[in-house]
Amino acid sequence: MAEVKSDIEIARGAKKKQIQEIGQKIGIPTEHLLPYGHDKAKISAEFIKSVKGNKDGRLILVTAINPTPAGEGKTTTTVGLGDGLNRIGKKAIVCIREASLGPNFGVKGGAAGGGYAQVVPMEDMNLHFTGDFHAITTAHNLLSALIDNHIYWGNELGIDTRRVVWRRVMDMNDRALREMICSLGGVANGFPREGGFDITVASEVMAILCLSTDLKDLEKRLGDIIVAYRRDKSAVYARDLKADGAMAVLLKDAMQPNLVQTLENNPAFVHGGPFANIAHGCNSVVATTTALKLADYVVTEAGFGADLGAEKFFDIKCRKAGLKPAAAVIVATVRAMKMNGGVKKEDLGKENVEAVKKGCANLGRHIENIRQFGVPAVVAINHFYSDTDAEIQAMKDYVASMGEEAILCKHWAKGSAGIEELANKVVALAESGASQFAPLYPDAMPLFEKINTIVQRIYRGSEAIADKSVRDQLHAWEQAGYGHLPVCMAKTQYSFSTDPNLRGAPTGHTVPVREVRLSAGAGFVVIICGEVMTMPGLPKAPSSEKIFLNEMGQIEGLF
Repeated sequence: MAEVKSDIEIARGAKKKQIQEIGQKIGIPTEHLLPYGHDKAKISAEFIKSVKGNKDGRLILVTAINPTPAGEGKTTTTVGLGDGLNRIGKKAIVCIREASLGPNFGVKGGAAGGGYAQVVPMEDMNLHFTGDFHAITTAHNLLSALIDNHIYWGNELGIDTRRVVWRRVMDMNDRALREMICSLGGVANGFPREGGFDITVASEVMAILCLSTDLKDLEKRLGDIIVAYRRDKSAVYARDLKADGAMAVLLKDAMQPNLVQTLENNPAFVHGGPFANIAHGCNSVVATTTALKLADYVVTEAGFGADLGAEKFFDIKCRKAGLKPAAAVIVATVRAMKMNGGVKKEDLGKENVEAVKKGCANLGRHIENIRQFGVPAVVAINHFYSDTDAEIQAMKDYVASMGEEAILCKHWAKGSAGIEELANKVVALAESGASQFAPLYPDAMPLFEKINTIVQRIYRGSEAIADKSVRDQLHAWEQAGYGHLPVCMAKTQYSFSTDPNLRGAPTGHTVPVREVRLSAGAGFVVIICGEVMTMPGLPKAPSSEKIFLNEMGQIEGLF
């Protein structure tokens, strides 16, 4: 077998086109591209406004099974499918999220695809890119500074310092900052209180940027952020601190979608990056809705497995933005099926058809779940060199027994040439008009019932359990007029349960709700379940240990 190049080696050898040329392919004039170097640009707000009257293309969601250490390749498949659709003559745009520095230097790796199905410039995308995450971090922390400054200068708003709910953020995994005491050091430094940090991708500002339709909507949502409560438990908003205008200024450029290209010089919008296990897991509404005005097909992804990413894509993003997906692709691998079937990572290279069959229960659950939203689906088997014909056939047979089709995809090794069959199937599904999309629950359902609906219908648990204080908090928010909001489940991505080691398709488990947070600006309630953390930690041997500059000044080890 020929030597297999790493993702970064493949990306470095890309024959990129000037970003203006990529923009011209989808009708964006040069004057409406704000270039960041030669290979990336932001799309102007004026251009986005000018295409709002265009007819919408068809929206395709790429989701996956629960992630395993074996790797699934959801972003790789998203990029490959976008290239595949362009290859068969369709005008397609890929819409994906930006990468967080936390997992890049931690354990998960980058978010630009892989092999010959990548978005480039890969190094830039996985590092500082166009500065959007820095702008979000800064806007968030400006609000944090204004809260403590207001308290220091007399606390005219009557903020109860025990009830400040706005934490600080940084785009790095740092468990030491999860819980802390701020304002120590005497009178000059303010009034000491408990605080803490979340990772930037869990920030409500990130969610707001990704769900806002324009700068005016962005500023209104920023003003709606609840930062604290008074002693009478009435809410204090960001607008009360006059923070919304300055925050919007910091986010002015970050609000504009980023245009880059795939290895095959097809357009890709990369914008926003909320995590799917602790946030809503989708790229920005502005990027998706703009792409739909410019292309026949828009291929987007939702983070982690369909139980998290797809559920939030349907119940939060599509509900809020009025999107109607035409079809869904569920990505799975033979290796992941074997892992779900009980095979250890070091043994995944050996043929084990029985383990594949056993592990397919996890895939079957996700197929059933996508059906609940009324969206037609196809399974993409992301091919690995070690897969055997018998193992692949076992997966295809299982999916056929579920009444769906599984298609082997070799885009990692062959680019668009390896995914033509899937592209044709997606077109057939989308053009059949079979999609009868509807969210899982109505707006009017009480908040705890919404949680239970997801637990029972998506996770197949028996019920959600929560202390009286949590239930009382949800009820208080309903009384305050927030009961119509969707819920955003913060839960481990590795299992349908809250136990990351419980693989496969468990049933009957309870889902403990540890904490709830109201994101009034974003427009959802965050439900923190089990041991999931909104500030991740680094593993014992973080990826950063293998990242360095070589003698030519090039980055090595970045995925």
